[in-house]
Amino acid sequence: MASRNGEFQTKKFALPVDAENKSINFPLFSVAKPHMRAFHLCWIQFFSCFLSTFAAPPLLPIIRDNLNLTANDIGNAGIASVSGAIFARVAMGTACDIVGPRLASATLTLLTAPAVYLSAVADSATGFFLIRFFTGFGLATFVSTQYWMSSMFSPRVVGMANGQAAGWGNLGGGVAQLVMPLVYSVILKIGATPFAAWRLAFFIPAFFQMTSAFAVMLFGQDLPDGNFHQLQKSGDMYKDTASKVLYHGMTNYRSWITTLGYGFCLGVELTVNNIIAYYFYDRFNLNLYISGMIAASFGMVNIFSRPIGGGLSDLMAKKFGMRGRLWGWWIVQALSGVLCIGLGLIDTLGAAIAVMIIFSLFVQAAEGLTFGVVPFVSRRSLGVVSGMTGAGGNVGAVITQVLFFRGSQYSTEKGITYMGFMIIACSFGITSIYFPQWGGMFWGPKEDFTEEDYYLREWDSKEQEQGLHHVSMKFAAGSRNERSNKGKSVPEAEMTETHV
Repeated sequence: MASRNGEFQTKKFALPVDAENKSINFPLFSVAKPHMRAFHLCWIQFFSCFLSTFAAPPLLPIIRDNLNLTANDIGNAGIASVSGAIFARVAMGTACDIVGPRLASATLTLLTAPAVYLSAVADSATGFFLIRFFTGFGLATFVSTQYWMSSMFSPRVVGMANGQAAGWGNLGGGVAQLVMPLVYSVILKIGATPFAAWRLAFFIPAFFQMTSAFAVMLFGQDLPDGNFHQLQKSGDMYKDTASKVLYHGMTNYRSWITTLGYGFCLGVELTVNNIIAYYFYDRFNLNLYISGMIAASFGMVNIFSRPIGGGLSDLMAKKFGMRGRLWGWWIVQALSGVLCIGLGLIDTLGAAIAVMIIFSLFVQAAEGLTFGVVPFVSRRSLGVVSGMTGAGGNVGAVITQVLFFRGSQYSTEKGITYMGFMIIACSFGITSIYFPQWGGMFWGPKEDFTEEDYYLREWDSKEQEQGLHHVSMKFAAGSRNERSNKGKSVPEAEMTETHV
C-alpha cells in the first residue's frame, strides 16, 4: 500500500486477504487480528445486548405478580422492547458509515447499560414499559455487527461471517431464558425475597453489557487497515456525508425488500422470544424453570442455525451466483412460515417442542440468508442498508405483537398460526429483487452490464473525478463471483489473493 508521500508500506495479516485487505477465509476459532478479533468482539457485544433485552421474559410470572401487570401491560412491554431499536438501527447504520462500527456500537452499548441496571427499581407497569423500551435500543448493535463483518471479510465468505456473528449474538435471547431463572433461584437461596430476587438478577446482564462495550472500544479496529478516524485524518479514507449515504441507501428499492423480508424472520424471532416462556408456562401448566428451559432451546438454536443460513447463502452463490442466494433465502423463509403455522396448531407438549425447535432452525437460517444478500445491495451505503434491514426486524416484531399478542383478541396459539401465514405472504417480496449485473430469481442479468456499472451509479461525476469511487470499484471486482455463469468471471490474474 502506498503512503501519501509515495513510499510503500508493507502490511502483514495473519489471514490471506483480497484487494481490500478483507479476509478470504473465516477460521471460526482463530483470534487473529484484526479480522477474527473483530468477529469475536462484535458477537460478544451483540450477545450482551440481546441478553439484557430478553432478561425480563423468563421472569415475567414473578414480575407480573410483583407489579400487578395485566395481559395488555405485558404485551405493551414486549412491544416496547423491540420498538425502541427501530430508529436506533437506522441511525446506527448511518453512524457506521460516518464514524465506523467500533465507536458507534460501543457508545450505544454503554448508553443503554444504565437502563438495564434501572430495571431493579421498576415499580409500576409504566416503569417496566420504559425500562424495556430503553434497554431494547441495544439491539441496534446488530447493525454494527453486520457492518463490521462485511468490512472485514470478502464477498465469498461474508454470508458465513455475518451469519455466525449475528447467530452467536442472537444466542443471548436463548441464554437469557435459561440463565435468568437460574440467577433468580441462586439469589433466592442466598436469602432474598422473590420480589427482591428478580430485581437483583438484572445486575448480571447489565455488568456484562458494560464490560463488553469497553472491550470493543479498547481492542477493536474498524477496518483491516485501521480505524475510521485515523484513516480519515491521514487522508487514506474519504469521510462521506450522512445525506449522501442516506440517499443512496434509501432510494435503492432492494433495501426496502430486504427490510420487509427481515421483518418476518428476525421480527418473528424477537416476538417468539417475548412470548414463548409464558406460552408454555400457561398452556401446558409448566413451572417457571421448565418453561424457561424450553423457551431457551428456541434461542439456543442460534448457535448453529443462523450460521447455517449464512453458509448456505455462500454455498448457493458458489454454485448459482446471486440468483442462488435469492432462491435459498425465499425457500427457507417460506418453509419457516409453514412450520410456524404448525406450531400454533399442535396441542401436545412433546410435539410442540419438536416443531418449535425445527421452526427456530428455519426462521433463524432465513436471517443468515438475508444478510448473505444485504452486503451487495450498496457499497457506499452499506451501513444504511444494514440499518434499514435491521430496523425492519424490529418493525416486524412490533407488527406481529400488536396484531396477534397484545391483549386477548386472539389466544396465543392462534396468534402463532396467523403469524405463520404472514411470514409466507411477505416472503414473496424476495422474488422482486433484481440485480442487473447478476439477475434475479426468475430473470437473468442484463447483457454487458457489469459490477462496476452498478456500484459506480452511487458516485456522481465530480466525485469520480476526485477518485472517491475507487473503494467501490475494488468491491465490484471482488463481487464478480456472484455471477451465475462462472465462465464469464474475470480472469484469475485479476482476482489474485495475496498476503500483503
